[in-house]
Amino acid sequence: MTRLKLSDIADEKPVRLTIELPARLHRELLAYAAAVNGGASAGAPTVERLIVPMIERFIATDRSYAKGRRAAQPG
Repeated sequence: MTRLKLSDIADEKPVRLTIELPARLHRELLAYAAAVNGGASAGAPTVERLIVPMIERFIATDRSYAKGRRAAQPG
């Protein structure tokens, strides 16, 4: 199996957010959840639990965003 970008999904108290996803993206997220679970759908994390670490990972690896944040910091 290839190395996935998500490795650990933290269990924190959530803030409620309602979003609509295209069905195609929802299917891809279900497939990704199964991949995170070693290929098995049973016991895989829910789509809702995948979204936060995916967004966090995206932000953490976005070089342009990090550069902009550093430039905006005083000092």
